[in-house]
Amino acid sequence: MPKPSAILTLTTSLILGIAGVWVAYNVDMLPVSASMNAPVYDELYRVLFIIGVMLFIGMTALVIYSLIQFRRRPGETGDGIDLEGNISLEIFWTAVPAIVVLFVGLYSYDIYDRMGGMQPLMHDHSGQMDNQAERVWGGIGSGPIESSSKNNSSSLPIELTAMQFAFIFHYPKGDIISGELHVPVGREVSLKMESKDVIHAFWVPQFRLKQDVIPGQPTILNFTPTKAGNFPIVCAELCGPYHGGMRSNVIVDEQEDFDTWLKENSKESI
Repeated sequence: MPKPSAILTLTTSLILGIAGVWVAYNVDMLPVSASMNAPVYDELYRVLFIIGVMLFIGMTALVIYSLIQFRRRPGETGDGIDLEGNISLEIFWTAVPAIVVLFVGLYSYDIYDRMGGMQPLMHDHSGQMDNQAERVWGGIGSGPIESSSKNNSSSLPIELTAMQFAFIFHYPKGDIISGELHVPVGREVSLKMESKDVIHAFWVPQFRLKQDVIPGQPTILNFTPTKAGNFPIVCAELCGPYHGGMRSNVIVDEQEDFDTWLKENSKESI
């Protein structure tokens, strides 16, 4: 028959697992999900949150139990029992964290790769970016907008210029320059980003997207809004004394409203 300690360990692990899953699915600390990119990031967050809750509850309970169970009793003046060596326990507390770290690392790598984060930035001898092997999921990539969107002609190309301390958006169609990002709901956007001075970062919490904007290295960020509304754009890279004020907004309109905005602000006939 299994030892009582083994049964206790198994039961405790099961309770911690159930508690972690319940908390992760019932305590929502994330902002509203407003893009097609968000669910996959939320999935990773939920997995990490489950692991974190299990560790927090388990370690806190163990510390409280130890404080009560092994406290100095009235009248005790000597040291506690001298215990030395426990091979089973040492194997357990080495194997379990190793498995957890390996799982989290592989899972995070898979999501980062799906974002396009493992995309190599290759250059030919002329200094131009090699886009033949380019892979852009709903996230980061490199090279001109045309190459990243060649398989989706409905993508909306927009150029973002970051500078101390503002985001400037240029719409090639209509030659529109705006301090706010206007996009239609349900349509993929290909955002070509470049900095004019230092490293900035384009971050929209509701889209679960954050990407550095690097001087001299154009970066593509693809996303598809799923919810109409006004969402903050934040520079998430320390870029100077007024970094905290480097903010803008992404305004997600219904297609009809976006077309109206585009027509009213266009310098060309659309």
